[in-house]
Amino acid sequence: MSSGRPAGLTGVAAYRLPDLAVTGAPRRHDVPQLCDQVRAACARAPGRHVVCDVSAVSSADLATVDALARMQLAARRAGSGLRLRDPSPALSALLQLVGLPGLGGLVIEMGRQPEQREIAGGVQEAVESGDPAL
Repeated sequence: MSSGRPAGLTGVAAYRLPDLAVTGAPRRHDVPQLCDQVRAACARAPGRHVVCDVSAVSSADLATVDALARMQLAARRAGSGLRLRDPSPALSALLQLVGLPGLGGLVIEMGRQPEQREIAGGVQEAVESGDPAL
């Protein structure tokens, strides 16, 4: 009898399709419907984080943050958490500014970004004689 190893890469989380997606600019009147979708996703898979794709959110303002905070609260009340997938840099910075990431299970997942390669020999650095040593 041999013990089999689990299939796939060890230590690598599987990429999961999002449970819901937020598009455009969520406003106050959208919040009840979004929270209902979060609760429904929590009911389908209890104890699992709800993955919310926010890559198509067009604005990074406090109305968007309020909607995401209320969605997070709905997930916490259902015994789960909320993961945001691919927020824009502006939205991510605003969430950091208001202190939302890391509070109560909100996790930000960044998607893969293509690497940008610079042209070899394209960058030259000069050292000034008066610069202090680091």
